Amino acid sequence: MIMVDSSVWIDYFNGHETPETTKLDLLLGSLPISIGDIILTEILQGFRNDGDYNIAKNLLTSLTIFDLLGEIMAVKSAENYRQLRKQGITIRKTTDVIIASFCIENNLPLLFSDKDFLPFVKHLNLLRV
Repeated sequence: MIMVDSSVWIDYFNGHETPETTKLDLLLGSLPISIGDIILTEILQGFRNDGDYNIAKNLLTSLTIFDLLGEIMAVKSAENYRQLRKQGITIRKTTDVIIASFCIENNLPLLFSDKDFLPFVKHLNLLRV
């Protein structure tokens, strides 16, 4: 199983062909795909058209959806953020810290195009698809 970040899904739903959307297209139906509850929110809030929203909602809610936070993961996310900050790296979005930390803790590879995940790969052993 892998987790797919909103950065890939947004490009996918907008029809932008990238190496990550191509990979997602190949993996859909052949490998279990998951998202997090925060990722679900990030994707769905961007749809303006009700029809597109409903199609995306039906597709995404058919995947495994993880609850990404909670007390233990909140603390672990803060620790990971602080560890990177001590190395002079500041992650811009808390949601990225939460997503990366969940994947690290659960040994879950992440498919992403958002460069904010790269320090997690380099310094905290986030598995990249």
